Amino acid sequence: MVKKKDEIPDWVSDEIQNAKFKKPEELKRTGYILELYNEDNKVDVQLYDPVEDGRHIVTMDLPKKIKIDDLEKGVVYEFTFDQHKAPLSKKVSEYLAKEKEIEMNAIYQFELKSLELLDVGSEDSAEDDAEE
Repeated sequence: MVKKKDEIPDWVSDEIQNAKFKKPEELKRTGYILELYNEDNKVDVQLYDPVEDGRHIVTMDLPKKIKIDDLEKGVVYEFTFDQHKAPLSKKVSEYLAKEKEIEMNAIYQFELKSLELLDVGSEDSAEDDAEE
């Protein structure tokens, strides 16, 4: 059987799947929700300031206390979340860079802890404040 050219070797996928995450780092960033994933209880978020690896768009897991139906796309929130990082071995990082042209030396997971709707001067939020 001929291996597919784009297949990743077992030793690489094993390390990625069994990555050991370090103690999470709590971060606060502002941004907005791009997409809601009801089935997975996740959200894609566009952040104004990047996370450690330079990305501005990340997928976050939602805790049970945050109801996905209460969230709105396109409005500005301050997100408080845990960034979990699992470093990859030099061997795996070099393989990904050389064979797949992917610059990656760690795997990240993001877990939303809380979020706060920010008043960014929209007319709607000014009306909401007047009603309260």
